[in-house]
Amino acid sequence: MKQLILAEKPSVAKDLSKVLGANKKTKNYYEGPNVIVTWALGHLLGLKMPEDINKNWQTWQMETLPMIPKNIGIKPLPKTGQQLKAIKQLAHRKDINEFVIATDAGREGELVARWILEWIHFDKPVKRLWISSQTNKAIKEGFKQLKPAKEYDALYESALARSKADWLVGLNISRALTVKYDDSLSAGRVQTPTLSFVRQQEKQIDKFRPQTYYVIELEVAGQKAPRLQKNPYELKESQEAQKVIEQMGQHAGTVTSVSEKTKTENAPLPYDLTEIQREANQRYGFSAKKTLSLVQSLYETHKVVTYPRTDSKYLTNDMKKTMKERLQAVANFAPEVKEYIKSGANVQQKAVFNDAKVSDHSGLIPTEQRVNAAKFSNDEQKIYNMIVSRFLMLFAKPHKRLQQKATVNFADESFVFTQNKIIEAGWKVQEEKSGSVNKWQEGQKIQPNFSVKKELTKPPKPLNEGTLLAKMEKFGLGTPATRAEIIEKLLRSELMERTPSGLQVSPKGKQLLDLVNPSLVTPDLTKKWEDELEAIAQGKFSSDKFLLQIEKDTKQLVQEVKQSQQKYQDFSLTQKKCPECGSFLREKSTRDGKIYVCSNSECNYHRRKDPKVSNHRCPQCHKKMEIIEGKNGAYFRCKFDGITEKIPNKKDQKKKISKQEEKQLLKKYSKPEEPEESPLAIALKEAMDEKE
Repeated sequence: MKQLILAEKPSVAKDLSKVLGANKKTKNYYEGPNVIVTWALGHLLGLKMPEDINKNWQTWQMETLPMIPKNIGIKPLPKTGQQLKAIKQLAHRKDINEFVIATDAGREGELVARWILEWIHFDKPVKRLWISSQTNKAIKEGFKQLKPAKEYDALYESALARSKADWLVGLNISRALTVKYDDSLSAGRVQTPTLSFVRQQEKQIDKFRPQTYYVIELEVAGQKAPRLQKNPYELKESQEAQKVIEQMGQHAGTVTSVSEKTKTENAPLPYDLTEIQREANQRYGFSAKKTLSLVQSLYETHKVVTYPRTDSKYLTNDMKKTMKERLQAVANFAPEVKEYIKSGANVQQKAVFNDAKVSDHSGLIPTEQRVNAAKFSNDEQKIYNMIVSRFLMLFAKPHKRLQQKATVNFADESFVFTQNKIIEAGWKVQEEKSGSVNKWQEGQKIQPNFSVKKELTKPPKPLNEGTLLAKMEKFGLGTPATRAEIIEKLLRSELMERTPSGLQVSPKGKQLLDLVNPSLVTPDLTKKWEDELEAIAQGKFSSDKFLLQIEKDTKQLVQEVKQSQQKYQDFSLTQKKCPECGSFLREKSTRDGKIYVCSNSECNYHRRKDPKVSNHRCPQCHKKMEIIEGKNGAYFRCKFDGITEKIPNKKDQKKKISKQEEKQLLKKYSKPEEPEESPLAIALKEAMDEKE
């Protein structure tokens, strides 16, 4: 009898099959003496769409809203039906006696597998593989410790509740807004408050008015300190600052106190997914989605980091015994690593080991797998360097510095001089060395040496992906695994835009925030929902109770859209008319550039706004030619000199000479030509022939 093992992706299935001895490869699975390893392709099934449940919901109309089905149900996703069919056939083989869920160890991975099990009606024992890295060692140990799938029922209930909640809120509100205002408007329980964060920051920037203020500084032996004041902006005029200086300058100042304190700073904890996304955005400008993709590649393809979609920065106590092996795997990363290994691989940051603060997965650290950096892309190398550098800090000693504070008083005005002396750099190996240090003594007299510095208040900065992720994390919007996709969805739906200075809400997005209920705009309601989903995952809250509340909230939100008197302006609507039905065209942004689409929902007309630039070169100026859609089909045109060319069809392309024929022709015509004979030489040759 055999185990049927389900991985989430073909690449993971390949790794599992190597470790488990499943060497026979077929189109849909690997097979060995004791196991069959197959795979999903991400989700193979999804919740049914409204039109799949009720025929009356096929047409988008306000009368049918809200849509609250008794049972939503699932259906196969398009294009992946063959793999689902193959899994079903394998599951019903007589030699299969057990199913092992080996999808990603998280909420979404659990949902992927459980929906497949439901669809194929599997009725034999089911177990769960739960590992945090894809190394051979982790896989072997994981299969020795398989657990009954029932232990993860609460995680599945949470994932299912989250999916249904998004269906109920997202589809109903989006459909209500779209029908009401005759434009594609997308709203949701997480994406709408996320969009609101960006808009609130924009409002702060719009309200900002720069103000000039003045700061008084005291200089002593080359060091400067600002005057202490409750309101840093209180001196609005230069004359006010000069008046304060005149009053202080009447007498010498006095050092009223000198204090010293040793400051100890422990190393930071490992990254969780959200923090590394934020920092990668700040350092390299990577989007949240790109960083997740890079960490996922390091985890799945290279197997050199632990599970990426983690929300924890802590490690479990049983990981202490693996620290030396992990250090050995990155031994060539930095010179201090060998010293850490020699000294026993002792972690100095003891607080990192905390079982209570590790939920599903530990913080993001290297695995025991040795690194072949030559196989990394440049971007993978950057992310890996970040993860390893943070990991190595755990073995370095705390950073210690002696901080001295000296307070100088001129009558009622105070100046505090702070200077630091590094005792031990510790994990801050690149910390700048201490500069010159003044020797302060209580009672010391200080001469009045003041200066005035003119300052200007600075406006708030627009949110970028890093700062937006921080806000989403703070207010509990989404999970580490879903936040990147939420941002991408807002960009795809043209509610938000990326700009060189940061993220900004589009005119369409600004209106959307005014059209929906304030409870869906603020993060409070969504945070409450997310907290309840987490409680469901921990078996502390009922998913049925959660969904009943979601249904109630959905009905209220839809009713408010129906009764709304708000006006909406479609900024994407142009004055250009559709050549097929006469309706106005809308301008839409796509990955392939801007396009025009007909505003009539029953008309399918669309065209590019600007011609597509091809790789075909103009025969005259050798610049890339545009592809123009004409009445008789597409053709090449050079926008610089107007030359046009027919686009060759497949038959014409086949007639083109091959590279080998091209080389032969070049060889033939590159031979030096024989020099022509002169008329005199020809005459002499003929005379010689006659004599003979």
